[in-house]
Amino acid sequence: MAARRRFGSIRKRESGRYQVRYPGPDGRQRTATDTFARKSDADRYLSMVEAQMMRGEWIDPERARIRLGDYAERWIAQRPGLRPRTVGLYRWLLGKHIVPYLGGVELSRLDTPMIREWRATLLGNGVSETMAAKAYRLLRAVLMTAVNEDELLRKNPCRIPGADQEKPAERPVLTLAQVLKLADLMDERYRALVLVTTFACLRWGEVSALQRQDVDADAGVIRVRQTFTEVRGVGLALGPPKSRAGLRGVSVPAAILPTLRAHLAAFVEDKPDALVFTTPSGRPIWRGNLNKVIAWSAAVGKLGVPGLHFHDLRHTGNTIAARTGASTRDLMARMGHDSAQAAMIYQHATSQADRAIAQAVSDAVKSERKKANKPAAGASGKPKGKVRKRG
Repeated sequence: MAARRRFGSIRKRESGRYQVRYPGPDGRQRTATDTFARKSDADRYLSMVEAQMMRGEWIDPERARIRLGDYAERWIAQRPGLRPRTVGLYRWLLGKHIVPYLGGVELSRLDTPMIREWRATLLGNGVSETMAAKAYRLLRAVLMTAVNEDELLRKNPCRIPGADQEKPAERPVLTLAQVLKLADLMDERYRALVLVTTFACLRWGEVSALQRQDVDADAGVIRVRQTFTEVRGVGLALGPPKSRAGLRGVSVPAAILPTLRAHLAAFVEDKPDALVFTTPSGRPIWRGNLNKVIAWSAAVGKLGVPGLHFHDLRHTGNTIAARTGASTRDLMARMGHDSAQAAMIYQHATSQADRAIAQAVSDAVKSERKKANKPAAGASGKPKGKVRKRG
């Protein structure tokens, strides 16, 4: 029998639990998603719902009965501005790490303990902290839209401190001498690739998409205006950088310009849209065939830095540039970092500061080359120091 109240009603079911019903703002009766073990709990729930309606904060639980898997798939499809590779990553994370565990759960039933258990299950099944953090960040973004834009939830249940943080292994940073040695270990066709990637702080997609028209080897400037993205099932997709900050001009250290000019003359067609770095047949270099094309592993083995990735060249270049004493703003503009701060830098930073970074790096490269080319003391067979004549 339902107990009469000023707002809503409470009915004890045959199971002994209490069921709650109440009228929504539109006059239609709603039934609470869960039942309650005690009548007092049901009464408090109704008081909370009534207060939410009075404050205009009530959310219809029937709207949140969509399953997480369906909502997340729709979220990915309707998200504006996602790059093809990002869409592929999101769908992979969704299908691999989210839907098998939470895909069938209605949004209204998600809570923080459930999210915490899901994350613990991922880690317990051998998923790395890095991958678990990526999946958690995706789930949090999806549910944030459910809260702020679609108003399906009152609060985001992804509230686990530190769950969004990755802990990747420390990546190696080469010395100047190692960068120059690595370039020398490469086939002549790919020496400039190593030097430009490192000292112009370029991403793989940026350097692989450079065209002749993007390189002014006389002024020493590279214009980053497009990037290659590898899309599963599609192939290489050429498009703009992933952010506004990625569109930039980068000053090239003068010390490596002779190598760049020689590369352009020997290996690049005399057409504006000719790719700067290609395979011997003139085709673009894929990330997947990078090792085979440029013999990366063999060169890294001779260098003596096991586990070095090609992306570590950009990391090295960023580190070397930071050591010049440049400001954070100038460094972010050079590296193409994406943030509100970087957008402001892109609009207002002058090329003078960027040239100063390039000049400082160039001086360091020249100094390193002088040290490498300086003959060791006594190498000529002549005695060291002055020889005194015996009288």
